[in-house]
Amino acid sequence: MLKKGLMILLITATVSMLAACGQSNDQANQGAGNTETNGQSSAAPSNSAGETKLSGQIEIDGSSTVFPLTEAVAEEFSKEHSDVRVPVGVSGTGGGFKRFIAGETDISNASRPIKDEEAEAAKAAGIEYIELMVAYDGLAVIVNPQNDWVDQMTVEELNAIFKPESTVVNWSDVRPEWPNEKINIFSPGADSGTFDYFTEAVNGKAQASRNDDQVSFSEDDNALVQGIAGNKNGLGYFGLAYFEENQDKLRTVAIVNEGGTAVEPTVETVRDGSYTPLSRPLFIYVKKSSYDRPEVKEFVNFFVDHAAELASEVGYVPLPDDKLAETKAKLK
Repeated sequence: MLKKGLMILLITATVSMLAACGQSNDQANQGAGNTETNGQSSAAPSNSAGETKLSGQIEIDGSSTVFPLTEAVAEEFSKEHSDVRVPVGVSGTGGGFKRFIAGETDISNASRPIKDEEAEAAKAAGIEYIELMVAYDGLAVIVNPQNDWVDQMTVEELNAIFKPESTVVNWSDVRPEWPNEKINIFSPGADSGTFDYFTEAVNGKAQASRNDDQVSFSEDDNALVQGIAGNKNGLGYFGLAYFEENQDKLRTVAIVNEGGTAVEPTVETVRDGSYTPLSRPLFIYVKKSSYDRPEVKEFVNFFVDHAAELASEVGYVPLPDDKLAETKAKLK
């Protein structure tokens, strides 16, 4: 009986030891797949394919003209990477560069190239960046649909209206046969890349513009749309994409190009170069230190890969193949 009792105790002890070893091995195996975070183990996030799942926030601000394209890219990107937030601001190209240089954003939308003084300020602040052309846009000169006297204008006539210290008040001051009625001018604000581009193309110097009580300025293109749509004598300008979205309540004016031909702003005329001088490239500026983050790198490459398709959807002109290749090469 004594031997039988000892045998039972020995078997029980062996089973307990084996169970304890199994439990230790399970815990060790579970710990092998963990990563240390602040001294505590936590499972590395992954998707169903076993790939690392992206998360975080990408701060973007800048041009209201580039906004529709960037917003479209962000929406498509979020379908594949739902844990990455991509808020897109619209403080204008100049306003966006101020935030970018201050280190507040990862990407800056711009409807013009960065200015020398902005580039110098970025360098002084230690901000290195990648300049990427993503599409083309045309600036549309807009009137109210009830305006039945203006069908085309020359750059010289635009200059007469918009130049600093302009004395033009009525339509008849531009052409005698036009009505003797006051022109109500609606213009993008000084922080807008659209304002910079238009004033340089029409007045010969960026930011050179009349600034009197005949002009209503706004950084919000929607405010310009509403202003012109609600005023028979309204005249203004903004990106072609905004006209495409509001063409039921606005009308474009053909602009006489350098060859003497009056050309309407369309995707085709911007692409073929006949709509001059009011067509331009659009950019995003990516902070290099931000590009080192996996979610930013994935977003930027997604942007470039889908820019042509989405540019067409929001009313912009896709880059030709050679320009797209140049953009992609900057990311290698």
